[in-house]
Amino acid sequence: MDHTLITTAFNIDGYKVVKNLGVIRGITVRSRNMFATIGASIQTLIGGNITLFTELCEKTRGEAFELMIQHADEIGANAIIGMRYDANEVMQGVTEVLAYGTAVVMEKV
Repeated sequence: MDHTLITTAFNIDGYKVVKNLGVIRGITVRSRNMFATIGASIQTLIGGNITLFTELCEKTRGEAFELMIQHADEIGANAIIGMRYDANEVMQGVTEVLAYGTAVVMEKV
């Protein structure tokens, strides 16, 4: 899928929706590892960006995003509109990240 046809908006300039295929999602659940938690704790003492957690969050969102695209591809979509992320703590130290949107078929206008 062309990543330029994935948007948080509900339309894409120059294209029209010809078929709505419904809600699609990609979900992943991650836990912090002990070593990253210790390293991040040290970084909090210094202040600033906690790079270990930033990298973990970026990797987790990327995985959920790719799973969402895979789901859209499987049902024949060529675009995703209204894309969003959601995250919830499942239990202490374990977080679910969900990427979701509406799978559509679009044509150039």
